[in-house]
Amino acid sequence: MASDTKQRMIEGAVRLLAARGLHKTSFTEVLQATGAPRGSIYHHFPEGKDQLISLAVGQAGANAIDLMKTFEGQKAAEVADRFLSLWRNLLIMDDFRSGCSVLAVTVGTDSPELLGHASEVFSSWRAILTELLSAGGLHPSDAAGFAALLIASTEGAVAVSRAARSIEPFEFVADELVRRAALYPRV
Repeated sequence: MASDTKQRMIEGAVRLLAARGLHKTSFTEVLQATGAPRGSIYHHFPEGKDQLISLAVGQAGANAIDLMKTFEGQKAAEVADRFLSLWRNLLIMDDFRSGCSVLAVTVGTDSPELLGHASEVFSSWRAILTELLSAGGLHPSDAAGFAALLIASTEGAVAVSRAARSIEPFEFVADELVRRAALYPRV
């Protein structure tokens, strides 16, 4: 288990990635945001910034999965709606200043390691959403495709709404995704 300081720094990096992107998430920013002592940087992250970012991406992924697990037992349209609500709430509560930490890494780096780690997180989200949608009544092949559509569309809608500083683009996408989820044939 990570020390409290290390965990605080990882969580701080998750928040900074979501709000400021990869290039503005420096060790200095993380230290300021978390109050961690300067000496903790290379003690906890001897491999440098990429190690911190990799751990933050993993933490962001795990945080989202923990929330998605609360969707168990819901119909497919409700799973879609609840997934979308996570992102809608983030946009509104943070006044469009934050997006997805994982997406921030994908657009901010060409590091194969960081991109691979982000891909693993998106794949894990797709896997749990596929399970939830399938349990919610979708055929497994429909569930897998819709899970990919749900993630990719939501990520794009978050980015567009954040740029527009308006929930309207997000709501157009969200309404369409929930409507589509309800139209799939049930197993």
